[in-house]
Amino acid sequence: MSPLTAAEARVLGTLMEKARTVPDSYPMTLNSLVAGCNQKSSRDPITNLGEGEVQEALDGLKRRSLAFTTRGSRTDRWEHNFQRAMVVPEQSAVLLGLLMLRGPQTAGELRIHSERWYRFADISSVEAFLEEMRDRSEERGGPLVVQLPRAPGSRETRWAHLLCGPVDTSVPVQAPPAAPAEEAGALEARVAALESEVAELRAQVQDLLAQLGLSRPGQTETNDRA
Repeated sequence: MSPLTAAEARVLGTLMEKARTVPDSYPMTLNSLVAGCNQKSSRDPITNLGEGEVQEALDGLKRRSLAFTTRGSRTDRWEHNFQRAMVVPEQSAVLLGLLMLRGPQTAGELRIHSERWYRFADISSVEAFLEEMRDRSEERGGPLVVQLPRAPGSRETRWAHLLCGPVDTSVPVQAPPAAPAEEAGALEARVAALESEVAELRAQVQDLLAQLGLSRPGQTETNDRA
């Protein structure tokens, strides 16, 4: 498979995340997917992708059989096909999705961040799946992750995905400022859940306005005065 672009990785990771964390809003419309890609929590780096960029990324994923459309009641909706296309178990898919959305992380960080996706028994379980993906044979498509050099002042090494191509391992990745793990994980989960709900409501309003031929809420008043 050819390497993904950064936008394709963000879109794919977002589809994988929402399928697990907000199943009632999945499959996703283009509007809700744009909002999900650009949300401020659980993302590194934060992006500002437009509808055209997200649609282009979706088209690229569709060509690779990593995503497909289903016809909704009012508009097309998108689903990912990651596990089947990549032939990986649920646990590996979860770890790759988190790496696509949040960038390089330690096994401990991945376990904390995966709470709303999948509950790993312990860090050793996370490490086992990471090592399996690192040692994946060329006959199976080659490695999917790489272990990065330990950054100065860090006790643990971080992992990065290889879905966008090779990663420069000569420059250690600087770890983010430390925070109480449980407190940070719980706060991020609450913020992510609220952002998902707001994004879906906003997308539904935009879809409804599009059906009515309105580009923005204020246009209603303008049309009434006309």
